[in-house]
Amino acid sequence: MTQLKSTMAGSVFTVNVNVGDDVEVGQVVMVLESMKMEIPVEAEVAGKVAEINANAGDFVNEGDVLVTLE
Repeated sequence: MTQLKSTMAGSVFTVNVNVGDDVEVGQVVMVLESMKMEIPVEAEVAGKVAEINANAGDFVNEGDVLVTLE
């Protein structure tokens, strides 16, 4: 299992995947917004989305687990 974590505090702008989706390395799975900047969260490994731990509009802190891949 691989956990994709937030690299900074901000709000979840969009969630681009659903549980069960296959993702490839570099695919943007979520976009965060902080200080009017959009920060893409990319898959570091290929896999299947097992969990999504944040929804659009949620505030997340640095280090929070956003998506778990299996």
